[in-house]
Amino acid sequence: MAKADIDMGIAFLTQTVAGVLGNSYLLCFYSYTLLTGQKVRLTDPILSHLVFANNVVVFSTGIPQTMEGFGWKYFLDDAACKVVLYFHRVARGVCLNATCLLSGLQVSKLCTRNACWKITTRFPNCFGICGFLFWILQLLVNVSVPLRVIGPRHIHNATVLMHYRYCALGPTTPKPFVRLSQIVLFLSIDIMCLVFMMWTSGSMVLVLHRHKQRVQHIHSYIASRRTDHEARATRTILTLVSMFVSFYCLSAIFTLFVGLHMKPDLWLMDTSVFLGACFSVLSPFVLISTDTHISQLCPA
Repeated sequence: MAKADIDMGIAFLTQTVAGVLGNSYLLCFYSYTLLTGQKVRLTDPILSHLVFANNVVVFSTGIPQTMEGFGWKYFLDDAACKVVLYFHRVARGVCLNATCLLSGLQVSKLCTRNACWKITTRFPNCFGICGFLFWILQLLVNVSVPLRVIGPRHIHNATVLMHYRYCALGPTTPKPFVRLSQIVLFLSIDIMCLVFMMWTSGSMVLVLHRHKQRVQHIHSYIASRRTDHEARATRTILTLVSMFVSFYCLSAIFTLFVGLHMKPDLWLMDTSVFLGACFSVLSPFVLISTDTHISQLCPA
């Protein structure tokens, strides 16, 4: 077993443990608040879906990569590969949609005077339902993934396109129109969400800047406290959006290099998978460090 494989296994093991602990802690916290109804905010249902999707992403990538790094071979058959990669894609899509919705919700809270955002403040209950709709949407959008995934026994086939150490995308020859439709569907959803998140992030920065200039001469304690609360929540969302866009773009670049080679270098595949899971690992710690409700309920 090569030293590089052991290092890869240790890196993914560390990433998996950290991600599972952080997301599981937040999932318990949000589940508790939603079940008891104590200080439930509009963002809590969305965040509960986000941290659950994060856990699925961490489990579906970290555990197989760790096992592969420590020398376990052919531990997944065709059916297991299909299930693992399918739910990985679904959870990754839910993370994208939930982060996009969080940024839109925060803009709606800041831009209540703008008529185009009033609809988001009039229907607060719809944000909880959107989380379930995201899962349904991603389950349908990614339905073609299991059809292309094959197990490790065919990985050494020269016609197989490797994207992971333990599973691969098999050779498929769909009609050009069908293949083009699949590519457009995948890319259009991702691109629209990324563009929307960047637009809302710019809007939040602009609104906060204007608001700070408008109230800089107001010394009311209540006004300043409310402003600080909104600014803190906005900074949290901006941090999450920046992290997601950065890791998404980096992972997409490495995935593109992997896709250009029939037998790419293992470090390219490992880096692509590692970067793809970084948001799911780091985002819960951003939420824990900035959420005052968590510190009030669990001071320790």
